[in-house]
Amino acid sequence: MKLFQSAGIVFALVFIILLEYYAFSAFRYAIRSIKPSYKLPLTVFFVSLMVAWFLVLLSFPALRTSDMNRSLKNVLVSFAMAFFIMKLMVGVFYLIDDIRRGLFYLTSRLYQAENVPVRVVSGMTRSDFLAQTGLWISGILFGTMWYGTMNRYRYSVKNINLSFPNLPNAFKGRRLVQISDIHSGSFSDTQAVQRGIQKILDLKPDMIVFTGDIVNNVSDELVEYAPIFAQLKAPLGVYSILGNHDYGDYFQWDSMEAKTANLNRLKTMHAEMGWRLLLNEHVRIEKDGAHFSLIGVENTSFKNRFKSYGNLNQAYSGSESSPFKMLLSHDPSHWDGEVNKKYRDIDLTLSGHTHGFQFGVEIPGFKWSPAQYIYKQWSGLYQEGQQYLYVNRGFGFLGYPGRVGMLPEITLFELS
Repeated sequence: MKLFQSAGIVFALVFIILLEYYAFSAFRYAIRSIKPSYKLPLTVFFVSLMVAWFLVLLSFPALRTSDMNRSLKNVLVSFAMAFFIMKLMVGVFYLIDDIRRGLFYLTSRLYQAENVPVRVVSGMTRSDFLAQTGLWISGILFGTMWYGTMNRYRYSVKNINLSFPNLPNAFKGRRLVQISDIHSGSFSDTQAVQRGIQKILDLKPDMIVFTGDIVNNVSDELVEYAPIFAQLKAPLGVYSILGNHDYGDYFQWDSMEAKTANLNRLKTMHAEMGWRLLLNEHVRIEKDGAHFSLIGVENTSFKNRFKSYGNLNQAYSGSESSPFKMLLSHDPSHWDGEVNKKYRDIDLTLSGHTHGFQFGVEIPGFKWSPAQYIYKQWSGLYQEGQQYLYVNRGFGFLGYPGRVGMLPEITLFELS
């Protein structure tokens, strides 16, 4: 184990050194035509950025749990991630060029040994082409990442119409709003969050559901925003479940008792906000003498890196006779992992968790995000047979304090 850890440290150091070397090489290439009198101050500025990035990188573990102003923390994280991606893209192109030049050198030596003439082509060299391409792409990505920070409170309403022949008539035409992945520990603007909540209220939903991750780590993160979320009201109620971050698994607790106390407090806060937290159980949603079952499970994942606390059998038990069943399950891997295999009469599953990776492209007829290489169902509506799954892109943000192409989402379902 120690051998693997040492190898990992060595690899990380080599990676960072190469990244810094290529980044500085790209910088020198970019300023090659600038007047000498400007080169020194620009070089000092760039080296200062590199040092600042490295210091922020070293402080990442402390930043996660620090009491630093959230706005400042978001700026630091944005800078670190955008600068890293910029350097990574430059590094990729410079590495390709180094490999190309190495192969060219070996080939030319072979030709010289065999007295074969080496052809020289005039115009832009391949090295210049790769260097300029890397600079342009890294610059675009850097700008895109910074632009994305301005989208983190730009709430988008997705309208989804779904028809179910077995849905009782009393619920046809009703409006259901889903939000997910609030991550209140990442917020730094109460007024912006208030605008998002008002947007939900303006939709006049008949029912509201929240599909997990109300905090990043600890219940204290919710205190400032709880009065805002408590404004959510609907005639048929507001219902919620827990997500993987709500259990405090990614925080260093002084004791298991402290971790349990934190979770219990978080459960109490759901109730204080007027949200009915479903803990491996179901409730009957009733109207005009008709009903359907709303089933809520604790976090259940079929990805090894996430702990599972859910018990769908327990939550489902007693709902068998309901004409229509809706499941709230935070992690969409649960749908293929269990729901479609054993519970074919669950009509609609609502999930979140992926955030759409907070980065991607969505245009009519096409969508892409790195999330799709991890999750089969990662954003939007999916159907298998008569069963539907909807994966909400998230109301908040985590890690990268921004959104590129995957705006924070409020989903409005109109059922028929």
